[in-house]
Amino acid sequence: MQGDANDRELEHSFLRRIGEEQKIEPKDWMPEAYRQSLLRQISQHAHSEVIGMQPEGNYLTRAPSLRRKAVLLAKVQDEAGHGLYLYSAAETLGTPRSEMIAALQSGAAKYASIFNYPAQTWGDVGAIGWLVDGAAIVNQVSLQRTSYGPYARGMVRICKEESFHQRQGYEIMLMLAQGSAAQRRMAQDSLNRFYWPALMMFGPTDSASAHSARAMQWKIKRETNDELRQKFIDQTVPQIEFLGLQHPDPEICWNAERNHYDHGEIDWDEFYAVINGNGHCNRQRLAHHIRAHRAGAWVRDAVAAHQQKLAQRTAAAT
Repeated sequence: MQGDANDRELEHSFLRRIGEEQKIEPKDWMPEAYRQSLLRQISQHAHSEVIGMQPEGNYLTRAPSLRRKAVLLAKVQDEAGHGLYLYSAAETLGTPRSEMIAALQSGAAKYASIFNYPAQTWGDVGAIGWLVDGAAIVNQVSLQRTSYGPYARGMVRICKEESFHQRQGYEIMLMLAQGSAAQRRMAQDSLNRFYWPALMMFGPTDSASAHSARAMQWKIKRETNDELRQKFIDQTVPQIEFLGLQHPDPEICWNAERNHYDHGEIDWDEFYAVINGNGHCNRQRLAHHIRAHRAGAWVRDAVAAHQQKLAQRTAAAT
C-alpha cells in the first residue's frame, strides 16, 4: 500500500511538471509508459534520419555541378548528424544504440515511410529537400517544445539545419521550373510522385493513431497528426503556385470558413502497405543499412579497443 501511494505521488508530481511546462530530464522519475513512448518516437526519428541518407546519397556523384555535389554532401552529412543526436537522446532513456539498430534491421522498428520511395531523377532530389524536409520541419518545430529535455534540445539544431535542406530542395525545383520544357516536366513529375507520400509522413489520421492521444497528454507531441498535415498543406499551396507547377491534388480548394485548404483523401492503403514493408524500396533500404553496418564493425571495434587502452593507462597512473 505504501508503495502504491508513493507511485501515485510520483505520478502526480510528474503530471504537475508536465502541466507547468517543465522539462523531464533523464534522471527524473517518469512512468514506464512515458519512457517507452519516447523511446519508440525518438528511435523511429533517428532511424528515419539515417535511412533517409540513402535516396540522396545515390546522387552525390551524379549531381549536375560541383556546387550541387558540395551542397548535397553537406546535407547528407547533416542527416547523419541528426541520427547521432537522436540516438544519443534515446540512449538517455536506458536503451543502448545497438538494441535500437538491431530492432531497425529486424523490421521490429519503423522509420518514415517516405524513404521507401526511389529517387529516380535529379528533380526527385529537389522534391525530397523541399517536400520531405519541409514536412519534417513542420513536425519538428513543435518538437522543440516537447516535454523531454534531451529531445527538445536536440531538435533546436536539427530544425535550423532542416531549414537549409528545405531551401536547397526548393532552389533545385525553382531552377528546373524556370528551365527548359524537359526540366519543367521533370519538376512536375517529381512533385506528382512525392507530394502524397510527403503528406503520409505525418502518420495516420488522428482517429486511427494508436499513440497520438497519450503523446499529446504527456506533451511529447504538441500538435496532432492532422493539425500538422493541414499546416503543411496550407504552406505548400503558394509554393507550388510560385513555381508555376500544377498541384497534384485536383481537390485542393481554399475554404474561407475554415481558413484552411480543403484537400483530397490520402491513399491509406498505400500508406499501410509501405509501413508494413511492401513499399518500392523497403528491402533495399534495410539491406543497404545492414551491409554498411557490418562493413563498419572494424571502426567500432577500433574505437572500443582505444577506449579500453585509455582506461588501462588511466588506471595504471593512479
